[in-house]
Amino acid sequence: MSQTTSRTGEVMAAIRGRIASRSLSHGDRLPSIRALAATLKASPSTVVEAYDRLVSEGVVLSRPGSGFYVSAGAVTPAVNDLETRADRAIDPLWVSRQSLDATAAALKPGCGWLPPDWMPNAILRRAMRGLARADDALLADYGPSRGLPELRRLLARRGAADGLDIGPDQVLLTTSGTQAIDLICRFLLKPGDAVLVDDPCYFNFQALLRAHKARIVSAPYTPTGPDVARFAQVLAEERPRLYITNSAIHNPTGATMSAQTAHRLLTVASAHGLVIVEDDIFAEFEPDPSPRLAAFDGLVNVIRIGSFSKTLSASTRCGYIAARPDWIEAMVDLQVATHFGGASPVAARLVFDSLMDSGYRRHVEALRRRLSGARREATARLADLGVRAWVTPRGGFYLWGRLPDGRDASNVARLALDEDVILAPGNVFSAAQTAPDFMRFNVGQMRDPRVFQVLKAALARG
Repeated sequence: MSQTTSRTGEVMAAIRGRIASRSLSHGDRLPSIRALAATLKASPSTVVEAYDRLVSEGVVLSRPGSGFYVSAGAVTPAVNDLETRADRAIDPLWVSRQSLDATAAALKPGCGWLPPDWMPNAILRRAMRGLARADDALLADYGPSRGLPELRRLLARRGAADGLDIGPDQVLLTTSGTQAIDLICRFLLKPGDAVLVDDPCYFNFQALLRAHKARIVSAPYTPTGPDVARFAQVLAEERPRLYITNSAIHNPTGATMSAQTAHRLLTVASAHGLVIVEDDIFAEFEPDPSPRLAAFDGLVNVIRIGSFSKTLSASTRCGYIAARPDWIEAMVDLQVATHFGGASPVAARLVFDSLMDSGYRRHVEALRRRLSGARREATARLADLGVRAWVTPRGGFYLWGRLPDGRDASNVARLALDEDVILAPGNVFSAAQTAPDFMRFNVGQMRDPRVFQVLKAALARG
């Protein structure tokens, strides 16, 4: 950092300090440039730069000919007023909000992502340096309506490796995997439509469906996929429009659908005209590919979605939809209407360049090995506390564990939160509320021994 930049930061900090101490309040005029320069023994140009940056941040208002004033947004409420309330109902948004808003010191074995130092940051930095040399159009213009062609071609080739014969025009880039589901819901659902999910399922499926005013119904998930008999019964009784599930490694259970279950499921779904949304986000964690509904169906009544947040970067938001051509065409128009485009061209290029980096495949292979060891260690340490894994996952970073002696997972999660440890209780994943004594554990976030110490104490009290 240059000396000039450092001095600018010191001037900015001095002004922020006066605002925080209430010696400057909303609407107060800041000292003149010359007066503040003399007080802080800084050059007038440094003060000008500091004031201009504070204006850009919204802390200060500039009134030409009059001076600089404290803006309304500079005076913030107390921290306690901004914190997510720990005593709110433990619902499908509870874990997400606790994890996203956690302090740097918090431990997050209940969150849905890997630690930053497990991600391919060197690859991302190389890709970012390449972006610095990109054409002006990539950095400043809107992208094409379907998204970056190079990334769509790559995703089409990856589909071919799974037995899915599609072209790049059947791939639509979105801002995230969540936005992909949101777009599909906008396209296919109307308020009151029934949507089938697994019990348990990824909790944000439920939260998003409720935002669309869908009626959520569920079928039990087994170690080899949905209970097909119960699945068929729900289709006959509830007539759901969609079924949303994970392929590859199921969230939260870590289970994998068998080929037999996949075939039976598609037969039942076809008889009822059910559309299936298959979230393929955990595909790269598999040691070898498992059956895919999209490949068996050929994208007739199955839509594949995915993103890159688990293996590449949760900060670089980019997802995709692969579907039959007429549906893609309709969703392109819908995405333009609601977002004026999908994934940022910059984000899409960053993802593409990172995926094409020669080190990316080595990163994924090393990640699988690392997670394999972490799963073994976490499974053994949880077993020592009486927490039993429901299945032994083939890959990924989730363990679905049953707590000992019928312990209430929500109570255990509240007790752990008091110690700044965020857990994911089972019923946030269960639309039917059938998992009160289960928890989902992220083995990548359990390196700190304090996780097990806090969990042990919470289990003793809960």
